[in-house]
Amino acid sequence: MDSTEVIEVAREAIIVALKVGSPVLGLALLIGLTIALFQALTQMQEMTLSFVPKIVTIFASLFVLLPFMLSTLMTFTQGLMDRIVGLS
Repeated sequence: MDSTEVIEVAREAIIVALKVGSPVLGLALLIGLTIALFQALTQMQEMTLSFVPKIVTIFASLFVLLPFMLSTLMTFTQGLMDRIVGLS
């Protein structure tokens, strides 16, 4: 395995990590910005108001997006295992 293959595997790993993590983080960011805007407009500074909706959104998005995440990770892992088998 030469350096170009190692760089290619690292690049694919970063892309997979972004594909798996971005939807959940994006939804949490959107909910956080919405709640922050609501708190700024109403001047209500309650900590649980920002925490509870974000955690519920993260759990719901994980539940909904779990099949996509698993298929993405399985595809990457199968490709990685095929490369490992190809080395011998």
